[in-house]
Amino acid sequence: MKLEEYIEDKESIELIKKAEELARNFFEREGTHGFSHVKRVFNLCLHIGKAEGADLEVLALAALLHDVARPLEDKGIVEDHAKESAKIARRFLTSLKYQKVDEVVHAIEAHRFSRPPEPKTLEAKILSDADKLDAIGAIGVARVFMYSGEHGRDIETSIKHFEEKILKLKDLMHTKTAKKLAEERHKFVEEFIERLLKEIEGEL
Repeated sequence: MKLEEYIEDKESIELIKKAEELARNFFEREGTHGFSHVKRVFNLCLHIGKAEGADLEVLALAALLHDVARPLEDKGIVEDHAKESAKIARRFLTSLKYQKVDEVVHAIEAHRFSRPPEPKTLEAKILSDADKLDAIGAIGVARVFMYSGEHGRDIETSIKHFEEKILKLKDLMHTKTAKKLAEERHKFVEEFIERLLKEIEGEL
């Protein structure tokens, strides 16, 4: 997708590209929470944000910076990557004298559905929705098995993860646009699991 199709202001585009460059430097390798995940969430945020009438500049910055501390959490250096990512974003944006730092920071702090705080702004709700959407559908299936490969998890355990977490995500969406996307992605996952179970039993 082209950023210019969503945001026309040249200063905003320049700022967003600086944030992307910063974010990319935090990811040493790919994986279920690599920079490719960040870019997909970014794409979803712009798509949903445009449909919902959100502040796309705030949303783009929050999306790019929402997981910068994830590698630190994975290494056990920080406990909560959302809070740490928000701190990093605040320092970065404040150094550039950005005016809407608090809006970006709140969206990042509130993007994890399993931990407080609750998203209060439209932009925070969209980032939370986009992050969850990237765990559903064909991408969601791919990510579950990437994670399983990384951690030596078998297929049956992966199916349990789908049942306990992934298949519950569609009911946690905040925005109308995300709910519509989640329905389609959820349906794909259900059909995939049904097929997978039949293949495990030798029925297909």
